[in-house]
Amino acid sequence: MAHEIEQFSDGTAAFVSANTSAWHRLGTVTTGAMTAEDAMRLAALNDWNVRLVGLTATELTEDGATMLEVPAHRASVRTHPKTGRPETLGVVGTDYTPVQNEEHAEFLNHLVDESGAIFETAGSLRGGRQVFLTMKLPQSMAIGGTDEVQLYIVASNSHDGSSAFRVCTTPIRAVCANTLRAGFRQARSSYTVRHTSGARGRIAEARQALGLTFKYAEEFEKAAHRMLNAEMTTPKLRTIVDELWPMAGPDSARKKTNRETRWTTIRKLFEEAETQASIRGTAWAGYNAITEYANHGAPARGASPDLKDAARAERVISGTADGVMEHAFRLMTV
Repeated sequence: MAHEIEQFSDGTAAFVSANTSAWHRLGTVTTGAMTAEDAMRLAALNDWNVRLVGLTATELTEDGATMLEVPAHRASVRTHPKTGRPETLGVVGTDYTPVQNEEHAEFLNHLVDESGAIFETAGSLRGGRQVFLTMKLPQSMAIGGTDEVQLYIVASNSHDGSSAFRVCTTPIRAVCANTLRAGFRQARSSYTVRHTSGARGRIAEARQALGLTFKYAEEFEKAAHRMLNAEMTTPKLRTIVDELWPMAGPDSARKKTNRETRWTTIRKLFEEAETQASIRGTAWAGYNAITEYANHGAPARGASPDLKDAARAERVISGTADGVMEHAFRLMTV
C-alpha cells in the first residue's frame, strides 16, 4: 500500500518542490516560482517516451520453450530517465493510449496562463508508474480571519493503466497541511480522462471545463464561512461520524474497538487540537477534524511501520479519502 517517490541509484529522487522541503526530504527544493519546464527537468520527468510494446509469453514443457503471442495486451514501456534503457511500467489493453509527461505539463501550462497559478511540486511515484504535478493558485482564503486556506490544482497520471489522467482543485489548510477536497453544489472540482485514442482531444476539452473550477475558491469560501458560523457539539459530531462509517455486518468486538478508536481520535482533534483553537465548537472545526483523520489519522492497513507515513501521504495525492470528505462536506454544509 506504500507509495513512494522514485529514487535513483545516483542518490537523486524524482521530485521537486518550490521553496519548501516536503516531509520525505527527498528531491530538489527551488527558490522562487517554477515553470513547467523547470518542474519537468528537476523531477526527472523529461523524455520518457512512454510507448506500447507487444507482449509474448513463454510456455515451458518437456519438449522445450514455446513463445506465445499475447494479442489483447501490450507492455507500457518508458526510457529510464537516468540509464536511458527501456523499462516496463505495466501491462495495458490494446485501446490504451499513453499520455506523455510533456502533454501533462502542457495541459497545466494552459491553466497557468489562465489563472496566474505557479508550479509547486512534481514527481514520480512507484517507479514511474504514476506521476503528478501541482500548481498553487494566486489567491488564498482566510476563513474567520485566521484559518488560512490555499487552493491548489493537482494533476496526476498513471503509465501502468491503474488510473486515468485526473485533475482536481484542492483547498489545503496551511496550518496543518490538511487536504480538504470537497464536492458541493454546482462546483466542478475534478475532471478525469481515460487513456484511449481520443484522450488527447478530451484533455483539451477538460482544460475548457476546468476553467469553471476557478469559481471554486469563491464558492468554497462562502460554504466554509457558513460552517464557521454554525455551532457543532460533540454529540452532533458523533452522529455524523457514525453516518460516515456505519457499522457493516455483525457488531463484533473488533469492529466496536475500531469504531471507538476512530471516534476517540476525531473527538480529540475536535476538542483539543491546536489546529482547531481559533475555530473550536463550529461545523468548520468538525469538518476539519474528520478530514484530518481521513488523510492522516486513519490506520494505514498493509503498510509496514516505516512506510506508514508514505501510505498516508499517498491518500492525499491519489484522493483515496475523497469519498469520505465529500460525504462529510454534504452532511455539514449549512
